[in-house]
Amino acid sequence: MNLVVVGTPGDRRPALFAQACRSAGLPEPRLVPWTDVLSGAPLPLRAGDLVRIDSPGEDREADALLRGPGEPSRVGGGARWYATFTAGLRRLSGAASAAGASVLGDIEDIAVMFDKRLSHARLLAAGVPVPAALPDINGYAALRSRMEEAGERRVFVKPAHGSSASGVVALQTAPGRVRAVSSAFMAGDRLFNSLRVRSYETEEKVAALIGLLAPDGLHVERWLPKATLDGRVFDLRVVVIDGEPTHAVVRTSRTPMTNLHLGGARGDLGAVQHMLGEDGWQRALDVCARAAACFPGSPMVGVDLLVGAGLKRFAVCEVNAFGDLLPGLTGLPGGPAEGLDTYAAQIVSLTCAT
Repeated sequence: MNLVVVGTPGDRRPALFAQACRSAGLPEPRLVPWTDVLSGAPLPLRAGDLVRIDSPGEDREADALLRGPGEPSRVGGGARWYATFTAGLRRLSGAASAAGASVLGDIEDIAVMFDKRLSHARLLAAGVPVPAALPDINGYAALRSRMEEAGERRVFVKPAHGSSASGVVALQTAPGRVRAVSSAFMAGDRLFNSLRVRSYETEEKVAALIGLLAPDGLHVERWLPKATLDGRVFDLRVVVIDGEPTHAVVRTSRTPMTNLHLGGARGDLGAVQHMLGEDGWQRALDVCARAAACFPGSPMVGVDLLVGAGLKRFAVCEVNAFGDLLPGLTGLPGGPAEGLDTYAAQIVSLTCAT
């Protein structure tokens, strides 16, 4: 089996996948850097290669090719990033086809997952529960108007092509008051990512924040109240491999953002399963499996699942093409990945398929 990983040198994802290959007695995968794909360099693919596409990561050179020159910590440039990224996917797919290699995953699935508007629409059309969306928002005035029309006081504003909560804003309004929570901070007329979540509480600042995000496209969803665990709100990241939920992690936070790099913490999965009960837990996994089924060409997806405050309602807020970076997490007990991390489980699935 000749495995190739398209990724970023030094990134943990290709390294963890390579470790899983070695543990399974497979040859070390060859690494093709994203910079080669994006720059037009020749791609060393051969007949029979199986090509795994991984995240471009946080590589400065790859980021400059995707968004143009600038500080990697800046927020914005998502529309250009998406156009360049999807063009790279198409180039990679064409090169693999010409060489007689096979890509592990559907590039159109990946493209849809990196456009929150398209992903939400696909899930909604399939009957997967998702938060209601407010359409056609191109700035702060339109946002407030749509919220008023829909009777919404709390929404999440997301860059259409963002990831890792970059530029995400949790917005609350009330007569005479407004509060936006985000990890983005403003420096003049520019936005930068921060590891600290902060609040904006004046109309002027919130309008400026949304105005800086709007040019790259926005996806706005109703803010559904989340369930709590030990006084912290939580949601779930569930990895689905070949259509079956195999791994789950509880993400808890004291802020609206549960991302672990923003101060979120892993919670007690057993406690959540106990709270939901056997039927509730199975319903949660079923929602994740149904979400993954909307991307049938993708052997692995990471589903971010909201658990409602009453523990009765579930909604999918994201489906992630590269959602398997969960170091040290082994598979659900009794499942096909018990005792295996996300990468080892994918290796088992791949070897069984071939």
